Amino acid sequence: MLEFIIVPFTNVLVWIYNLLGENFGLAIIVFTILIRLVTYPFNAQQIKSAKAMQELQSNPKWKAMQQKYKGAEHREKLAQEQMKLYQEMGINPFGACLPTLLQLPLLFAMYWTVMRALAATPLQLLNFARGISLPNAAELIPLNAQFLWMDLGQPERLNIPGIPFGIPVLAILVMITSYFQSKMMTPTSSDDQGAQMGRMMNLYMPLLMAYISYIYAAGLALYFVTSNVLSIVQYYFMRVRPAAASANTPGTAK
Repeated sequence: MLEFIIVPFTNVLVWIYNLLGENFGLAIIVFTILIRLVTYPFNAQQIKSAKAMQELQSNPKWKAMQQKYKGAEHREKLAQEQMKLYQEMGINPFGACLPTLLQLPLLFAMYWTVMRALAATPLQLLNFARGISLPNAAELIPLNAQFLWMDLGQPERLNIPGIPFGIPVLAILVMITSYFQSKMMTPTSSDDQGAQMGRMMNLYMPLLMAYISYIYAAGLALYFVTSNVLSIVQYYFMRVRPAAASANTPGTAK
């Protein structure tokens, strides 16, 4: 179903792999940067929507309606008034969610791209080679999956002498970076139910991403870590740094 995305993704990934001296780990990192550049407008819109939703929490009209329509019996009326305020302020309440949904196909395509590029069996290698249009594809196959201590085609574990089990370093990094990314992107809510939902998302999403990274190929986990770090950096330059500069500018302090 995603073949029309996977085939060009695979070709670009292998091209980068060849360009970087057959280093598949670096190829995944560079490829992730390219993906983030292509999806920058969606990510920027997500950050702007999250900012608008956070600013809405301090709006006097928002606070007043939360108090006026408090209680389960006024839930429908509260929803109606909230939608009116959204329209009045030009806010799309789903603006922070839609970019994430739009990027889900890219996530699945990235997974299958990594798995296809790390083909091991003769049949997998044949299917992989058929989709590669590079002139020297035969010389590159099979790809070198080693990167640092990892086999990118297998779940990542760091084995340290004296410790009887492997440490899933990438899964831990995915959990940490996913938490910070989710924390930054989730709008704060003055509504108890909304705040509770936000806390649940901030807790369960990093755990889910860490579990996926724990059981699937390290190449996918490397993609997650790189993407999360880039998202955090983008958020910093779009939100944190401008806010800090504005606060330090003479005449802007309230």
